[in-house]
Amino acid sequence: MHSTLLKVSCPDRVGLLARIANFVAEQGGNLKEVHQFTDPAEGWFFSRMEIETHTLRCDVKALRDAFEPLASELNAEWSLRPAESRPKVVLMVSKLGHCLADLLWRWRSGELAFDIPCVISNHETLRPIVEREGIPFHWIPISSQTRNEAFAEMEALWKSLDTELIVLARYMQILPAEVCARWPGRVMNIHHSFLPSFVGANPYQRAHQRGVKLIGATCHYATAELDEGPIIEQEVVRVEHFHSEADLLRLGRDCERMALARGLRYHLSERVLVRGNKTTVFRD
Repeated sequence: MHSTLLKVSCPDRVGLLARIANFVAEQGGNLKEVHQFTDPAEGWFFSRMEIETHTLRCDVKALRDAFEPLASELNAEWSLRPAESRPKVVLMVSKLGHCLADLLWRWRSGELAFDIPCVISNHETLRPIVEREGIPFHWIPISSQTRNEAFAEMEALWKSLDTELIVLARYMQILPAEVCARWPGRVMNIHHSFLPSFVGANPYQRAHQRGVKLIGATCHYATAELDEGPIIEQEVVRVEHFHSEADLLRLGRDCERMALARGLRYHLSERVLVRGNKTTVFRD
């Protein structure tokens, strides 16, 4: 049975949920699932609704047009799309393939519903894995002399493919701040550390030297500030005294795969609402 996902974020007021639910009912829609949270500190309302469409008296475009006046009145940030739609997601990689391989398996098996118009890399290492799946592979090398031109080429490619989300699946280059600013909430990164600890490079080495008892990985949206974007999902694993740095790398990569896959699933199913530098995530 088809459904439509409505995501709303706006200043809180009495009767908000009832007004939105009444709107859905007036259009002939039936609410299949509703998530709602009000942040008392900021007085901000967040909601995700799944609407059964077989009873609607209009199509999704008309429903979107009909909701516009109410959204404007509520001063809301919102989105509405068919649940079965498949967003175009460009994957970005470097040399490490564990996150890429995991996402390709989830894509191929149908566990995650999205399309991959291409994979972009600054190295040729993972080309065979990508082309084996019949996915275009674009090699865009980056050096200190070609950095600006490379990212301009990359961004032009995103636009030409009507990309909805870019996933940095262990892409080991820092995106320019202006690129992140032009794609807010549309560039997802997996950082190999439990942020905010150990930002930047070599976090497992520093975690081993520090003798931490937990390590992890953080899936977040990329912003102009390195590794400081809104956190979507995190995964941790306990560290024992006998674990070597190599063990931490192995355990950490498992965390990276899990955190990135869950974060992407939440994004694709419209379960992530961003306000400022924080997220509200309605987990499944």
